Amino acid sequence: MFDENFIIREPLLDSGQKVIGYALSWLCPSVERDSFSEDALSSCISAIADAFNSRGKGWLLEDSLIFLNADLSLLSIDTALRLQPKNTVFEVTVADLRDPGTFAKIIAFRERGFGVSLRNADLVLHDKSLLTYLTHVEIDFSSADFTSKAKFYGSLKQLGIHMLARQVNDWPTFDACASLGLDAFVGKLHLTPRPTSHTKDLNPSQTIILKLMHMVKENVEIQHLEDVLKRDPTITYKLLRYINSAGLGQRGEIRSLKQTLQLLGYNPLYRWLSLLLATSTTTGFSPVLLEAAIVRGRLAEMLGQKVMPKSDAETLFVVGMFSLLDRLLCIPMEEVLAKIQVSRAVSDAILSRTGIYGSFLALAEACELNATLVAALASPHHFTAEDINNSHLSALAWVKNLPK
Repeated sequence: MFDENFIIREPLLDSGQKVIGYALSWLCPSVERDSFSEDALSSCISAIADAFNSRGKGWLLEDSLIFLNADLSLLSIDTALRLQPKNTVFEVTVADLRDPGTFAKIIAFRERGFGVSLRNADLVLHDKSLLTYLTHVEIDFSSADFTSKAKFYGSLKQLGIHMLARQVNDWPTFDACASLGLDAFVGKLHLTPRPTSHTKDLNPSQTIILKLMHMVKENVEIQHLEDVLKRDPTITYKLLRYINSAGLGQRGEIRSLKQTLQLLGYNPLYRWLSLLLATSTTTGFSPVLLEAAIVRGRLAEMLGQKVMPKSDAETLFVVGMFSLLDRLLCIPMEEVLAKIQVSRAVSDAILSRTGIYGSFLALAEACELNATLVAALASPHHFTAEDINNSHLSALAWVKNLPK
């Protein structure tokens, strides 16, 4: 069990806006870090290890990093070694560095290849010897004086220390931080569209995808779907690549469109088309926004699988994906839904978080915000923290392993 500590994620971005990992935390705001039990911490770390490690495939997050706000004084090295040291960074505080016992643990973790990040960067200004034990230093840019921050970072850059900027919640702040040469950024940018001058309308590929989605909803014959797909080689290629991906468990390569459509079925095809609709945008959105939509869809679907029929759970994937479609396409949500012509239940969930799907979408969304909100939304469904944490972490691994 997780002692009802819900895991929350914030994406890590590099200066090119690529998602390079996640900052994971699991304490409600009302819970003191010192009151977190050793068993609870061990359970959280073990869940992360189980979700992201595969005996056959290795680290499922590929080259992505995870930053963990863990009290190292409570964490055994054996438990930590279930994670990938080169992909794991433990966040520490000034108090951790000043406590002899915890400081010895920090040295032991560094010797085994783990990263260590200091949450209060000002300390190293007064004691540069601490840099020996750190791989990252974090700065809060919520009210940053960029001139002084630039000078501070410049001095650390020469020493090979990576800089992580927190509270980067808008793109102007991101651009200003990126101009300083910072390595990683954490904030709410996964919920914020990147301003663009592109025409706010559907491109030709999206128009064809919408046509296919309408046809699927009308249960038209497979032959008619095949005829439309043949007019767009790009969509056909992506569909064949998807059906032949290892994740679908096909033994032999499938080359026929007709066979592909027969194997998928209408609901999974609609689900795939919704994913393709979002990824086919040409509006210049940041990749972090797209990933947030896919994770939200997969997480909502996995939670739905626990309590509702398969077809409804599959619809939850579409609901989660579409909940950010207005930001992905730079089109008002009402206009998006009018073009797609979704059901009333889907529309209610997306517009007001109501109806049979609304609470699941709200719960998936809360995993991007704060643990207290997750706990409140989980209660009516009788979901435990273990239920949600396992689904959340599995969704992150699933998205990283989608066919490229």
